[in-house]
Amino acid sequence: MKVDTFGKYRNFLLPLADCVAIILGYYLMSVIITDSFLMNPTSKVTMHEIFISIILAIIVFQIVFRIFKRYNTIIRYENNQDYIIYIILSVISTLIVSLIEELVLKMKNPSIKLNLIVGVIIGLIIVASRLLTKYVLLADVVNKGINYTPENQKKLLIIGGGYSANDIIKTLNSTLKGEYNIVGIIDDNKKRMGYSVAGVKIIGTRNDIERICEQYDVDEIFFSIVTIDNKNKKEILEICNRTNAKVKVLPDLRELITEENLYHSLRDIEIEDLLGRDPIRLDNNNIKSLIENKIVLVTGGGGSIGEELCRQIMLHNPKLLLMLDIYENSLYSIELELKAKYPNNEIKAIIANIRDKQRIFDLFEEYHPEIVFHAAAHKHVPLMENNPTEAIKNNVFGTYNLVEACDKFKTRRFILISTDKAVNPTNIMGATKRMCEMIIQAKDKESETEYVAVRFGNVLGSNGSVVPLFKKQIAEGGPVTVTHKEITRFFMTIPEAVALVLQSITYAKGGEIFVLNMGEPVKIYDLATSLIELSGLKLGEDIEIEIIGMRPGEKLYEELLMDEENLEETNHEKIFITEPMEFTMDDIEEKLDKFRYILDNDINDKEIIKGTIRECVPTYKNPQEVNGDNI
Repeated sequence: MKVDTFGKYRNFLLPLADCVAIILGYYLMSVIITDSFLMNPTSKVTMHEIFISIILAIIVFQIVFRIFKRYNTIIRYENNQDYIIYIILSVISTLIVSLIEELVLKMKNPSIKLNLIVGVIIGLIIVASRLLTKYVLLADVVNKGINYTPENQKKLLIIGGGYSANDIIKTLNSTLKGEYNIVGIIDDNKKRMGYSVAGVKIIGTRNDIERICEQYDVDEIFFSIVTIDNKNKKEILEICNRTNAKVKVLPDLRELITEENLYHSLRDIEIEDLLGRDPIRLDNNNIKSLIENKIVLVTGGGGSIGEELCRQIMLHNPKLLLMLDIYENSLYSIELELKAKYPNNEIKAIIANIRDKQRIFDLFEEYHPEIVFHAAAHKHVPLMENNPTEAIKNNVFGTYNLVEACDKFKTRRFILISTDKAVNPTNIMGATKRMCEMIIQAKDKESETEYVAVRFGNVLGSNGSVVPLFKKQIAEGGPVTVTHKEITRFFMTIPEAVALVLQSITYAKGGEIFVLNMGEPVKIYDLATSLIELSGLKLGEDIEIEIIGMRPGEKLYEELLMDEENLEETNHEKIFITEPMEFTMDDIEEKLDKFRYILDNDINDKEIIKGTIRECVPTYKNPQEVNGDNI
């Protein structure tokens, strides 16, 4: 029988096969009761009574089997557990039939023992019919070319001997039988060596992974531990990454709560898995109380940070979410995503330029946002070195326009998304972002609006960041370009950074610069090496890393704190507050006038511009002053 034909008629064929099984079962019962039922019309059980039993059994079996969804299973994937269920349900059904006959129809029934035997016989016949069907269907699949032989089976090693491994192994044995040859399980508990999980032996600890992979020529590794600290997870994955096997991991426990089949949760290993960062703890109640039923504006709503801000803000049910961006394509994309997910919430996408003061003021007058997240900025260091006036227009005066609008229209809170490049900046971009921090701290002193900034480093996977660039270079065969072998950066995932931004605002009183704990800095060279290994390539054999030299304005080491700033702890271990600096709006207006002079007179001389920036941002330095003799 062909798979397609069976699929078309299965709703008829399976119940019909069960009816045949019931008839055979009751016929065999009649033979047990009387040696020759068909030839003995004076037997204790008449043909009429057997006929009634069969009709009743067909009805009862159909009801019971449908209640327990026995006709909803995929025959090719049924296993021993399914076959036992068939037998148990058959016994239950025959007992129900005998009770109906005795209590309702007042028929004289054979003994309970005999009814149990009949139930088992019918169950075995049904199981036999399923096995025959499965054999025929699989034969058809094989004829179509899907045939897993020992030669083309994938050799699999599983990390972790817990319940997750048990679930995955059972899934592989039932739904993907023959596709994988599981060579064993790795578990660091040495007392469990030699024990089995779902029939698969534990054959070593993390120290044996490389040897086992080489010995058995392992094709894939499944990392199945979900309750493990990030340090150990990172160490084990780094060992796995040194093998030739493709590595798949289970996400953390929170992501698995709604997933019944753990095998389907396995995903490719990502660079985030190798950073060893601990999960973020949030006080969602405080965040919700600030955002719920409020009008919230996100500038740069189509950017990497802006998009994630919009996603996480919507979790807390704002009255209205306003997403503002100059670039229509990305804004349209996040608008479609959020409106599909939250059809009953009010979400507006606004195309506008934060440089346009009148347009910004008009929007504030129309919507009166209560909370503003300012993520719109020019952020690319080399581009801004070559286009310094654009950085001034967008980052400095765009922020200033928003700050003024918040003050005039009584916005409750303004949150500036800042960067570690604002600390002792060596480039135009960082200096303009530092100027933005100075503006909000000064404005906070004289406004009813609470102005705060949140400062963090690089986010993994953001538009234009190093990880997507490296992935593109790897896909193209290399080389992967790194500016300096010793250059380091702080990294955080986009959802992690945004979650901490939202948590930070719950501590805000006005004037603070919140600094996020970014963990340990990561060498960009090591990051590139890890991404190459994750792609299944060998550095020096399949692909090269090319050192291209430092770019204009680039630092070897980023900082999160200036020398004159002191950190104050918050209730969150990853969020700190810097000591407010003594700026007034008079000071800021004087600095802004110098920038206005450059823009009004179309001054494009980079040295003059940098000189003005040095006057306005005292911590601005030449890269050589910070990098020293390291470049």
